[in-house]
Amino acid sequence: MDKKMSIKPPFTEETARLKVKLAEDAWNSRDPERVSKAYTVDSDWRNRGEFFQGREAIVTFLTHKWEKELDYKLMKELWCYTGNRISVRFEYEWRDAAGQWYRTHGNEHWEFDEEGLMRRRDMSANDVKISESDRRL
Repeated sequence: MDKKMSIKPPFTEETARLKVKLAEDAWNSRDPERVSKAYTVDSDWRNRGEFFQGREAIVTFLTHKWEKELDYKLMKELWCYTGNRISVRFEYEWRDAAGQWYRTHGNEHWEFDEEGLMRRRDMSANDVKISESDRRL
């Protein structure tokens, strides 16, 4: 079993931090199938203004995301946790096909089922244009 899925609620500070680190590692793999396995088959997502449900939709969304967001690199940081919920702040950097770099800042709120799979992800973010020399990640 994937270590990420074996971490089950209720979370402690240690297990919440580990869950966040494992999520960061999975997203930085840029492998939509790998990332999708951390979510329930009917997981509800809000990503900015997009709403969708299920692993198939997650894979489709992430495939399109990483076709657009080139050289993607992400950092997640635990914000808070309680019971079966974790909130994180994140930033990631990427460039578009024309070579313009961006830093995206945001927050995510996660809710997990009893097996440790994420059943709900609510994400808000903003993109800021940066020069390549301003990259931090």
